[in-house]
Amino acid sequence: MGIHTFFASMNDLERIIRAPGKFKFEEHNVAAHSWKVSQYAMFFATLEEMNGASINWKSLYEKTINHDFAEVFIGDIKTPVKHSSPELKQMLATVEEKMMEKFIHREIPGEFQDIFFHRMKEGKDGTLEGRLLELADKLDQFYEAYAELKRGNTEPDFVQMYEIALKKILAMPLRTSVDYFRDVIVQDVIKEKTAVDVKSLTLRILENPENPAG
Repeated sequence: MGIHTFFASMNDLERIIRAPGKFKFEEHNVAAHSWKVSQYAMFFATLEEMNGASINWKSLYEKTINHDFAEVFIGDIKTPVKHSSPELKQMLATVEEKMMEKFIHREIPGEFQDIFFHRMKEGKDGTLEGRLLELADKLDQFYEAYAELKRGNTEPDFVQMYEIALKKILAMPLRTSVDYFRDVIVQDVIKEKTAVDVKSLTLRILENPENPAG
């Protein structure tokens, strides 16, 4: 028992592969995902701040770095499965929350437990920092799917992941960030040569972003 167990569990996150069970040109693990999400969130938080928003940077980094730690208990559930029903998504979130609570009670020294309960709680909330976390999380899904489509991976799951991520990002209540994503980043995406026709797929979604994703 002790903080040693928590530190040692970081290695487990490196061994949890995202989007398991499907052929992929590139493997991605949960530890790397958390770092990338932090980078995306840092950029878009900077963009929001440059346009007048007030950012709680401590909260943002705590949310992004820790947001998927609970996957050390249940692994990564494929995005199309997670989004198959709101009920299933809520059930998975509840299981993760309960297992995280048990881990903190069992392994984290008492004087740190309140801090860990705060840091490890669900970070995707109605705050600006929570919304930036959600944007960054979906952006990594977007780029992971895009990388596969660009290289010619025709697994339907990656098309669906791309669609879900793009639609979710476009619908987020972060006007400054979403406008930049759509008007700058997506325009660069559709200019690239890809083995799968990402340009047509992207333009179709941009024309009808309100359609339900997944």
